[in-house]
Amino acid sequence: MNRKSSARHYHLATVLIAGLGCMSFPLNSWSLDVTQPISAERRETVSLADAAVRALQSNLDINISRQTKESRLADIIIEQSKFDPTLSVNGQYNRTVNPLNRPVFGGTLGALDQIRIFDQRNHSLTVDASTNLITGGNFDVNYSPARSSVNQDVARGFLFNPSWTGGLTFTVTQPLLRNAGIEINRTFIKVAQNNAVVEQHVFRDRVLTVITTVEQTYWELVFANENLKVAQAAMKAAEELLATNRAKSKAGVMSIVDVLQAEAAVASRVEQVLVAEKAIHDQEDQLRRLLNPGEEDLRQDVRLTPADSPVTYLEPISLQEAIDTAIEQRPEIVQAKKNIESGELNKQFARNQLLPTLSFQGTMGLAGLGGDYGESFTRNFSSDFYNYGAGLVLSYPLGNRSAISTYNKRQLEAKNAEAALTNVRQQIIVGIREAVRRVQTDFKRIETTKSARIMAEKQLQAEQERLKVGLSTTRFVLDFQRDLATAQGNELRAIVDYNKSLSNLARHKATTLDRYHLELS
Repeated sequence: MNRKSSARHYHLATVLIAGLGCMSFPLNSWSLDVTQPISAERRETVSLADAAVRALQSNLDINISRQTKESRLADIIIEQSKFDPTLSVNGQYNRTVNPLNRPVFGGTLGALDQIRIFDQRNHSLTVDASTNLITGGNFDVNYSPARSSVNQDVARGFLFNPSWTGGLTFTVTQPLLRNAGIEINRTFIKVAQNNAVVEQHVFRDRVLTVITTVEQTYWELVFANENLKVAQAAMKAAEELLATNRAKSKAGVMSIVDVLQAEAAVASRVEQVLVAEKAIHDQEDQLRRLLNPGEEDLRQDVRLTPADSPVTYLEPISLQEAIDTAIEQRPEIVQAKKNIESGELNKQFARNQLLPTLSFQGTMGLAGLGGDYGESFTRNFSSDFYNYGAGLVLSYPLGNRSAISTYNKRQLEAKNAEAALTNVRQQIIVGIREAVRRVQTDFKRIETTKSARIMAEKQLQAEQERLKVGLSTTRFVLDFQRDLATAQGNELRAIVDYNKSLSNLARHKATTLDRYHLELS
């Protein structure tokens, strides 16, 4: 059966069905005015670069990551502060009144014939300064002047009453095995510094992710806007066909079935326009959410108009160069390397904790005595009265299971960090290969969908000419209109997907910021 005969039979069958349908359904005119602006809406034109910068300034994820990065910098100061000196001052006053039961040498004469009172008063001040040394030791300086006096009736024989004494003591403690050495005692400072670098690259990774998400959402908004134009054009074509069919039906040269088919097509096109409009609003809300305009502004109706058009030319891509760039710039690589370095530092520290504790302790002191503070101070620093001493302290826990278990744990963590770096490198290589293939495939889709769209236009034009001379039907024209709208949508989707793939490739290469000439300080 040829096409013309098939169309005739189909036409007869449709007339019978439509004749029954006309008994129940009136002829309706479907139309939708999509050009009327809403007065409550505010329109704003936004470029891709402007959206990226605004997202970096206000995005909530960026703000959270920035604050986390600052907290890692505080961790470095916390570790360094362990070597800050400590100054303490302690002042005391004590008075003791005791009964005497026996003579006090130099204080009473002969045997006692009654209870005597021994009233002693002490004023003391202790100034102590200590600091932990980067070598693992501790240095302490202690100066403690004091004033003592007793009641005069028992003060016979005292050289000074009141008397002033002064003591100056230097104490040094230095580990010789466990916790000894500058490198060991700088372990946690270096780990904190590595964590700060890791967090800085976590922040950079978050920035890249946010900008890429903005780009993806921006191109989806472009697609939604252009797809609405396709839907409007399809609706307009269906409305024009409906108007033509109504005129022909009124003139008696076309059946009512063709009018009903055109009306049904217009109704379907109206639905597609409504769906396309909803998609625009959804994408606008998604983009505005990434820009974080504030809750009050987010409540308002703001229409965003994209200022940038998608590119349709093929950018030169070298797979090996893309892989090398990603290995060099991806934040995950730096994070993995710093984790390896921190793992080695922790392992070395744990190995040091296996050693016994052997510490050197040395002390030296000066003393002074006088009737007033000045005299006591002078004698205190005259080096006439002194003391000194030195010794070693050795201790070792039997079994030392805690240190051994910790060291084994740190060894495993170090090995895991090395394996993680290898895993990250492999993931990056596979991700780059897939991203490059996606770019190349999506560009080829642009060419094929463009050809399909051109063929759909020609087929529709030819079918419309056949309809004019009675060689086709409304149903066939509507089908070709639908095919053209589908082809236009496919071409538009291929173009937008190609631009999203370029964004995805830049994200995998970690060159997203370079596209906007941005640097993180």
